[in-house]
Amino acid sequence: MPRPLLHPRDEIMQTMERIYRYRMTTTSGGNLSIKDETGDVWITPARVDKGSLTRGDIVRVRPDGSTEGPHPPSSEFPFHRAVYEARADVRSVVHAHPVGLVAFSVCGRMPDTRLFHQAHSVCGHVDFAPYALPGSEKLGANIAERFAAGCDSLILENHGVVVGGESLSHAFQRFEAFEFAARTLVAGRQLGDVRSLDDAQLARARTRSVALDSFEPPTATAEERELRRQLRSFVRRGCRQRLLISTEGSFSARLGDDEFLITPTQKDRESLEIDDFVLVRGGIRERGKKASRAVFAHRAVYQEHPHVGAVVFAHPVHATAFSVTNATFDARTIPESYVFLRDVGRVPYGVQYENDGSIADHVSASSPVMLLENDGVLVTGADPLDAFDRLEVLESTAEALVAARALGEVSTMSQDVIDELNDAFGLD
Repeated sequence: MPRPLLHPRDEIMQTMERIYRYRMTTTSGGNLSIKDETGDVWITPARVDKGSLTRGDIVRVRPDGSTEGPHPPSSEFPFHRAVYEARADVRSVVHAHPVGLVAFSVCGRMPDTRLFHQAHSVCGHVDFAPYALPGSEKLGANIAERFAAGCDSLILENHGVVVGGESLSHAFQRFEAFEFAARTLVAGRQLGDVRSLDDAQLARARTRSVALDSFEPPTATAEERELRRQLRSFVRRGCRQRLLISTEGSFSARLGDDEFLITPTQKDRESLEIDDFVLVRGGIRERGKKASRAVFAHRAVYQEHPHVGAVVFAHPVHATAFSVTNATFDARTIPESYVFLRDVGRVPYGVQYENDGSIADHVSASSPVMLLENDGVLVTGADPLDAFDRLEVLESTAEALVAARALGEVSTMSQDVIDELNDAFGLD
C-alpha cells in the first residue's frame, strides 16, 4: 500500500465531498473516519452540513476519549470505535445511506456482488446486521460482531451501510463498488432475471494478466499532450457523472499507427493526471507505468478498425443492467439514440479478457457499441469526444428504457423512420 501523505483532515474532507457530489449521502447523513498510526481516530463531526465540510470541521478523538476540534464527533462514533477494536487491519470506516444499498436495507436483503467480477473482488465479504438504535452501543456491538467474523461490507437493517478498509481510499472503493452492484441489481430486476457469475467465471477475470515490455518514450508531441488532456478531462467527467467507477473501466485514444494512450491499472480513475496515462507503441508500454489490463483488447480494436480513434470500457449502471440480463437493448427509440448507437450488440462473457484479438470481431461501423455480458459496455468513437458522447447517449437511453418498464410497452421507431434517418445522416 502506498505511504499516505495526505493529512487525515484533508482526506476525509475530500472523500466526503466526493460522496456528497455523487449523491451517495445527504446533508446530515453519513460519516467517515480514519484511525492513524498513533491510535487517534479522525472523524466527521455531528450536525455539520456534509455539502460544505471544511478540514477544520474534522474531529480528532484520542485513545483516552478526549477530542480536538470545534464540534463534537459524529453520533455514530461508537460503532467506528467498535470496528477498529474488532479488526486491527481496518484503518478506515465509511458509513452512508446511498439509494441502492438502502433499498436492500429496507427489504432485509443483500446485493449479490457476483454479478460483476470487480464488485465481488473489491467488496470482500458482505453481511447483514439487525436493526439497532443509531448511535447506540447495541448498534456498535452488532457491527463489531460482523466485522470480527470477517465482514468487510455490511448492510444495516433499515439504516444504511458500513464499509471498512485498510485506508480511506480502499474503504471508499468498496463502498462505491457495493453501491454500484446494488443499483445495477435494482435496474436489472426491472428488466428480467439477473445473471450471476460462477467460480470459474470469476477466476477467469481475476487471473488475467498483462505482460508488456517497456520503452523510454521520446519528448511528447503537441498531439500527445492534447490527447492526454482530453483523456483526463473525459475520465474525470465520466466518474463524476457515474458513467465510470474508480476501480474499473478504461479509456484510450489512438495517437498513431499501432500507438495509443490508455488509462493505467490500479489507480483511482477520478484522480488521474495527464502523466498517469500510459503510452503504448507496438505492443510495448511506456517505462515505469502499468497499462490497463484491457490493453490487448484496446489494441485489437485499433488494429482491426482504422476508423476507430477512441475506445472506452465502462460501467454505467443502467446499461450494465442490460449486460447482466438477457433483456434486448433496442436503440430505435428516439432519433439521437439510433444515430449515435445504431445496433447495440452483445459480447459473450470473457471475450474481452482473451489476448487473441477476438473482441474486435464484435465491433463495426454499424455496431460501435457493445454490451459485455456481466462486465459493462464497450464504446468506440472517432475520437475521445465522439466516444464519450456515445457513452452518455447509451446510458441515457438505457435509463429511459428501464424507466419505461413501469409505464408500458416500449414503442420503437418503424423501419420507414429508420430508413429516413439512414438517408438523412448518411448511415450505412
